[in-house]
Amino acid sequence: MKKNTSYRILVFDDHQEILDLLKAVLDSRGGYEVLTYPHPGACPIFNNESCSCLDGQSCTDIILTDINMPVMRGIDFIEKQLEKGCHCRHLALMSGDYTLDDMQRANELGLKFFQKPFAIADVFDWLDQIEQKINPHRQLTDCGELAN
Repeated sequence: MKKNTSYRILVFDDHQEILDLLKAVLDSRGGYEVLTYPHPGACPIFNNESCSCLDGQSCTDIILTDINMPVMRGIDFIEKQLEKGCHCRHLALMSGDYTLDDMQRANELGLKFFQKPFAIADVFDWLDQIEQKINPHRQLTDCGELAN
């Protein structure tokens, strides 16, 4: 099913099989530019001291990250991105190994949470909801800055 609008999603997971699966599934959904990284440190936005996106721009529409990864935990990465002024507002965590503190922080930050293993249909339901909230005329920063 090809969509009129193309959405950009950054996916972080230290398990290559999960990255490959999510990329394939999101590609098959259509209308997605999927950028995958094995941990936050592999993504160029990780080292930015502040959000480099201009007003009205964002580097991505959606961030989906595992909680437990090398270099930095996914929830810490999202928290830092928000502190930097990141313009992305559709953020989700996934994990099969999380703590009550992780869940409390996720709730406080307003993050969607997917417990591994999760049904792809649940991710698609979430995407259906947020796609309606994404301005089709928004500007995404140059993808070259995020290439992996």
